[in-house]
Amino acid sequence: MNFAPRFWVVVILFVATSALLYGRGDKDRQVASEPLSAVPNQLSQWTGKDRPIDDRVLEVLGSGEFLSRLYTSSQSELPVDLFIGYFPSQRSGSSIHSPKNCLPGAGWYFDSSKHDVLTGDDGKPYKVGEYVISNGSAKQYVIYWYQAHGRSVASEYWAKYYLVHDAIATNRTDGALVRVITPIGSTESVAQARARATGFAAQLAPQLHRFIPD
Repeated sequence: MNFAPRFWVVVILFVATSALLYGRGDKDRQVASEPLSAVPNQLSQWTGKDRPIDDRVLEVLGSGEFLSRLYTSSQSELPVDLFIGYFPSQRSGSSIHSPKNCLPGAGWYFDSSKHDVLTGDDGKPYKVGEYVISNGSAKQYVIYWYQAHGRSVASEYWAKYYLVHDAIATNRTDGALVRVITPIGSTESVAQARARATGFAAQLAPQLHRFIPD
């Protein structure tokens, strides 16, 4: 059976990550940060309300800190769903789950995907991934990125590389996944939904260094 080069890259990265993080047995250097619960409930016109995460989902996610919050606005009929998963350490077996594994299921499928650069309200560029997913006639626009130590990446492979690099260079394995989802309304274009999601993410991103330490 022939495997694509990308498959072997993934295998090597995961083996190297596991060998380093679990073989060395080092204790991570901890950096102080604010809890995710302190992420602003008010972001410009957006007002957020926390949503509970099912215990079965928390069990799958592992040992970390998680935020699930729905933001609504009087200027938009459609909401924005925010999820952040922050792991203070990824040595113990708990690690960031790729959206490619978490989003599909329950009838949802990927219609399109790309990597892009989002400019935050602070003028800083953030490397993000963007998806359109569908379930029957329902469609959603997704923006996500991995964030750690002041760096954002869209690729799970680069996230693994930097995890190993930073574990060696700084003795830190903390990091987070940030995910923003909004429905694509039946009467709106994909571009309109994307503008809503990117507008929200641009306001959120500059705030995150308080909760996901640089």
